[in-house]
Amino acid sequence: MDQTALTRIADALERMSPAPLAAPDFAAASAFVWHVDPERLEPVAHISRVDLELLVGINRSRDTLLDNTRRFAQGFAANNALLWGARGMGKSSLVKAIHASLLSDCPDLKLIELQREDLPSVARLLHFLSTARQRFILFCDDLSFSHDDQHYKSLKAVLDGGIEGCPENVVFYATSNRRHLMPREMIENERSSAISPSEAVEEKVSLSDRFGLWLGFHPCTQDEYLEMIAGYCAAHGLKRDADQLRAEAIEWQATRGARSGRVAWQFFVDLAGRQGITLR
Repeated sequence: MDQTALTRIADALERMSPAPLAAPDFAAASAFVWHVDPERLEPVAHISRVDLELLVGINRSRDTLLDNTRRFAQGFAANNALLWGARGMGKSSLVKAIHASLLSDCPDLKLIELQREDLPSVARLLHFLSTARQRFILFCDDLSFSHDDQHYKSLKAVLDGGIEGCPENVVFYATSNRRHLMPREMIENERSSAISPSEAVEEKVSLSDRFGLWLGFHPCTQDEYLEMIAGYCAAHGLKRDADQLRAEAIEWQATRGARSGRVAWQFFVDLAGRQGITLR
């Protein structure tokens, strides 16, 4: 066999069995993004987030998740958490804000974001993180599954940890618009077509049961919506007549046909732009 053929075989074997993941410098950043092909943890220089005190109308969920995360950062037992509910009500913002609020006291608390599509590779990531001294929040935003999606099986392995168990220095936080992570029609189809309907539904629904914390997020009231906008204005030094601000905010909400934290922020961005204010 010539040298060229041997080289091709060696290259193919290397692709099938990639080199071990190189250890990143965890001191270089407080947050990382998990990438595959090749597998690596990429540090994030700037995290897009808002201050914890600016998240209005979610006090109970905020306090519960903050307490859970603080215990985890201090080395104590903590639950995986599913943040579910209304769109634009600060689910992902809360995770990032809580991480930021604890960094001064817990600098070894790291946030790692991963995509739903990369869940099959997470077992290798967990094995790698288990040898590090830092503590890690694995964060998957907007998590949901369709009827033919098998990624939920990988998530079960992440939450249960398999025979080895999940590393004690890793906790998993996910956000979703769906309480059970799967569309209602999917669950109903399973119930109507399966030989054993209860067993088919149980397999799908049991996924969300693996989260120790379920934190619900519900549409905000008009007063909460206006309070969010007032908080943004105060935080960025934007002064506006209170009556005019209220009228413009309500008009903006009416044109969007919705009221949420995201809509409040979008109104504030528009207002700041009209006032010549740069947001950083």
